[in-house]
Amino acid sequence: MSTDAIVLLKEDHKDVRRLFRAFTSAGDDADAEKADLVNQILEALTVHTYIENEVMYPEVRRLVPALESDILESYEEHHVADLLCAELSAMSPDDERFDAKTTVLIESVTHHIEEEENDWFPKVRDALGRKELQEIGTRLIEARAKAPRRPEQPSALKKAADAIL
Repeated sequence: MSTDAIVLLKEDHKDVRRLFRAFTSAGDDADAEKADLVNQILEALTVHTYIENEVMYPEVRRLVPALESDILESYEEHHVADLLCAELSAMSPDDERFDAKTTVLIESVTHHIEEEENDWFPKVRDALGRKELQEIGTRLIEARAKAPRRPEQPSALKKAADAIL
């Protein structure tokens, strides 16, 4: 398994996209399936945004100052996703706005993933060497082990509060 930070994050993106497709293709009456999928989405996004915010973004901000505005935008996109995840974690599929809120989350995160993969990641790869990306990747793996799994966990809430303050 690669420890390249960008490879690791793209694997997360692939998993999230698979969950998004499954939710989108679930039928209108698939409440149990949608509840399960949203729980998986919430866990995947909570872990992913945590490791990016705690490791990837600070390191790239330090090592590649030219990407400062991209990183700040990414923090804000994560904040929006975190808020939607927190709201969804308190909802059930029979709530009137459950599907709509999930759809907005999917659209927002899909936009964020596309920006990272098509614009941001290539710039990071050009600016950083293989060794640096592997070191960051190792730290991402370590952070994943202690990452919150649900949006309502204290470390996830702290991340949301930090974005506001």
